[in-house]
Amino acid sequence: MRSGGHTAGSGRTSRLDPFCLPVRFAAKDAAADKQVRHVELHRERIVVRRSLAGMPMAFNMPVSSFSGVSVRTTPGEGQEPGTYAVVLEHKDPSLAMTLFVAAEVHEAFAEWRTWGNVLGLPLLVEDEGALREPFDRMGGVRIGRVRQRRRRHNAIKRRRSTMSFRRRVGKITGATPVHRGEHEIIARN
Repeated sequence: MRSGGHTAGSGRTSRLDPFCLPVRFAAKDAAADKQVRHVELHRERIVVRRSLAGMPMAFNMPVSSFSGVSVRTTPGEGQEPGTYAVVLEHKDPSLAMTLFVAAEVHEAFAEWRTWGNVLGLPLLVEDEGALREPFDRMGGVRIGRVRQRRRRHNAIKRRRSTMSFRRRVGKITGATPVHRGEHEIIARN
């Protein structure tokens, strides 16, 4: 399966489909011969093939070796608006790969979240030149505000009473009767 990575329509948009993996595409590489490298992107691994000084090389890396999926902005030149790119980030900047480029920020954020979910990598944003996660996480779980439980549209709402949610916890005070030394608390007639 060979894909050029471009969508139909605008020439300013390039897109790889995250739901049609594995995908093969060519990417720019300044250090490689002919300034091109060939990439095979799978859900669990990435194979990068390039030729350096006439010697063919292939890197077979697991997806987990990448830092995450980032969204980067590129300012436009002159009157042109800037572009937004979704990039698969690696500790080695030469191994970073652009997965999506568009002029619309909403499209870029949707693709950013989709690629993060498909590859199982954290989402990253650029903050003062460094990459960081925009959301708090504990392991693989994103941490957020606790939201109130809504029972209004629950499927079993009519089968359960709401009295248990309205009751308050009892408090033991000095006036609360305590029966010590009794054998039975239940009165029998």
